[in-house]
Amino acid sequence: MDRVYNFAAGPAVLPLEVLLRAQRDFPAYRSAGMSVLEMSHRSKAFEEIIAEAEKLFRELLGVPDDYHVLFVHGGATMQFSMVPMNLMRRSRKADYVVTGHFAAKATEEARKFGTVAVVASSRDRNFSYVPALSPSTFTPDADYVHITSNNTIYGTRFTAFPETGDVPLAADMSSNILSEPLDVSRFGLIYAGAQKNIGPSGLCVVVLRKDLAGFAPAETPVMLDYRTYADNASLYNTPATFSIYVAKLVFEWLKEKGGVAAIEKVNREKAAILYDCIDGSSLFRGAADREFRSLMNVTFVLPNEELTAEFLSGASAAGLVNLKGHRAVGGVRASIYNAMPVKGVVALADFMRRFEAAHGKR
Repeated sequence: MDRVYNFAAGPAVLPLEVLLRAQRDFPAYRSAGMSVLEMSHRSKAFEEIIAEAEKLFRELLGVPDDYHVLFVHGGATMQFSMVPMNLMRRSRKADYVVTGHFAAKATEEARKFGTVAVVASSRDRNFSYVPALSPSTFTPDADYVHITSNNTIYGTRFTAFPETGDVPLAADMSSNILSEPLDVSRFGLIYAGAQKNIGPSGLCVVVLRKDLAGFAPAETPVMLDYRTYADNASLYNTPATFSIYVAKLVFEWLKEKGGVAAIEKVNREKAAILYDCIDGSSLFRGAADREFRSLMNVTFVLPNEELTAEFLSGASAAGLVNLKGHRAVGGVRASIYNAMPVKGVVALADFMRRFEAAHGKR
């Protein structure tokens, strides 16, 4: 089996053990006599799958009982609409912290539904840092505050979450969910597109404090109302069945690895390997401020586009693929989500050192 090391930002690498388990079950899942791809979402077998997926997710993240865990369609981008549609319930005001491309997209979408204040932004330095926030930063009567906890494109992350008082904190955690322990009770709402640390695309996991559900306006489309998912165990209509099944396998894999605290240690080890390589180099330069460097998306640049192209071509030939940086930053982006093995990161660091030895600084 010839597999490359896939550093894509998403859809991203999945654990090989999960792929092999899915392969084993693909023609016929357990005693069901059919594939999950063919299975009714109303069947007992699938109801067990989705219930076990929720149970494992709650266990891994320590989700309190007063929170819903919802399996929603549409990925994180649909949440850019669902969050304001459901949470703008009193003042119809919301505060947004803009720390990257997706935070900006979420902000623009929210403006369709109410008054949005950009209370802090790092756009002034191409989103290379996370701005300082204090309780006085936020609008006292805002319905919620929205942040993006990890910025996939720019390689930054919140190293501490803001104190928002009585105003619920909502977070897009698509690219760092389950990568390190989290106090869920600090948040009113968390959402995460699946295709980075959870499973295949087409699914979004939403964690919603129960007292925030049920306030969408009457004219809200049924599939954009969190209450629809909460009242029907995420089974109002056909959900992303195969994505939920694979997510369950990923949760099982993560539990077998020792859980979120154990995977955090591995993630910090992987990130340190690459950042140490960058910091010790005269050819590569990190794109994000050191204080806010992501554990999931390592971004760096070379002196010019010609060297960058040569680096990416050589890396691909060496089985290190999908390393091209986003056009907003350029350079290189190595996404090292939970499923990326340490040996893949070591292989990339070794290639970087060989490349620098061959080319030097130009």
